[in-house]
Amino acid sequence: MLAPDDLQLIGDQVAVRWSDGSEDYYPMEFLRAHSPSAENKGERDLTGQIHGGTTQKDFPGVRVTGWHPVGGYAIQFEFSDGHRTGLYGFDYLKALASEAP
Repeated sequence: MLAPDDLQLIGDQVAVRWSDGSEDYYPMEFLRAHSPSAENKGERDLTGQIHGGTTQKDFPGVRVTGWHPVGGYAIQFEFSDGHRTGLYGFDYLKALASEAP
């Protein structure tokens, strides 16, 4: 499984070096906008309807203030706006690299 070997905050970006030697760079505002949390994306009920979530797409000035590994499968970022509930699975985070500006 592809996993981060190193993670650093560089300017307004999060830099990730992966176990295969590749590197990806994510603007902090982009990571906040793409948080996979229920607060951001909403939650599905038993019928598949999505409830909650936010329509906010831009988070100007929001920065990553810290992070924690979650098991061997995800990273939980902490943001300057207080958001910290999204679990960025390694596969999800790697896939986001192709969308990052």
